[in-house]
Parts: sequence; structure tokens; C-alpha cells
Amino acid sequence: MKTTFKSISLAIIAVICLTVTRTEAQNTNKSYENKTTFSFETDPSTFAFGGYAFHFRIKPKNSQHVLIGAGTYALNMPDFLINMNAENKDMGWNVRINSAYSLFGEYYFKEANKKWFVGLQAGVQNFKNTNDNIANEESTYSNLLIMPSIGYNWQPFHIPLYFKPWFGLGYTSKISGDNTIDNLSYDIAPLTPFVTLHIGYTFGK
Repeated sequence: MKTTFKSISLAIIAVICLTVTRTEAQNTNKSYENKTTFSFETDPSTFAFGGYAFHFRIKPKNSQHVLIGAGTYALNMPDFLINMNAENKDMGWNVRINSAYSLFGEYYFKEANKKWFVGLQAGVQNFKNTNDNIANEESTYSNLLIMPSIGYNWQPFHIPLYFKPWFGLGYTSKISGDNTIDNLSYDIAPLTPFVTLHIGYTFGK
């Protein structure tokens, strides 16, 4: 599995590099704004689950379709997400993404930051788990996350405020730490579905 994961990671890095390079050649269509813009966005649901989310995106100058960026987030995983894995269902687990850091790339079919897009996220998630059946114990570990996604950027107003629902399917693999507490082991599923809504604002338009 490690060999397969390395191959996938190398392929993804190559795609990101080719995508970013392509932005330099996107200067023939003048229907888009030929300047760099910056967007800041958040995921409101993370605050509802005791966390936070702060992301930024950059549309490089001459880029018609591509955004690149980075973000950090944290949250307490809701029970329904934990229980999606039958190995963990109703086992008393409390799971927190204590911190996470990711790089993002997004390709928009119409124009950068407008309408449909496909994306790719690569990052590290740092977890802290406890279990209701074992008092005063916790486990900490880190996962590598690779997540392709699809979404829609909706700008309903005349100001550059946008709403961005998206869905992703992430591949995860533990890279450090311990996901066990006493004799209980939290199962880390290799594939994790995720859906959410980001709200953001673009500067420099």
C-alpha cells in the first residue's frame, strides 16, 4: 500500500506542477481579468463543531481557469462521520482534528472563481482521540490526506462574495503517532467522503 500511495502522491504532484505551469500560457483570452486576485474563505460548519477554518486562494496574473492556495482548519468530528465506519460505530470514540494544513488547486471550467470546478487537496491532519470507555487516556496521530473534489462557486450579488459547496473523496494514510487507546484501536478508513460549504470574498477585482 505504501508503494501505491507514493505512486499516487507523485502523480498528484506532477498534475499540480503541470496545472500551475499552464497558467503562464493562459493569456490569449482577454475576457477575464488579467491581474492577480486574492480570495479568503471559511467553512462555517467547523465553528459549529468546536473548530475553525481559514483558507486563501490566489488567481495568478494571466490565469483564466486556475486558483491555487492553502488553508488550516480544526473540528470535532460529528458522530455521524465517525459512525460511517462500521469498525468505529457506537464504540465510544470522540475524534478531533486538532489541526490540519493543506495545499489546494482548483480548475474552473468557465472562469477562475466562477461556477463549476474540480479541485485537488493535499495536506496533513493531526488527530486527538479519546474514548468514553477509557478514562483519562488519549491518542494522537497524523494522517496524510489526498482529496480530489468537485464543486460550484456561486456569486449571487454584485459584490465578490461567494458561496462554494463542494464534495470530495479523500485518500488517507497514517504517517505518525498511535491511533490506539489501551486495547482499543480506532480504525482509519483509506477512503473518506466529505461535503461542505465554504463562504468567501475576493479582493483585487
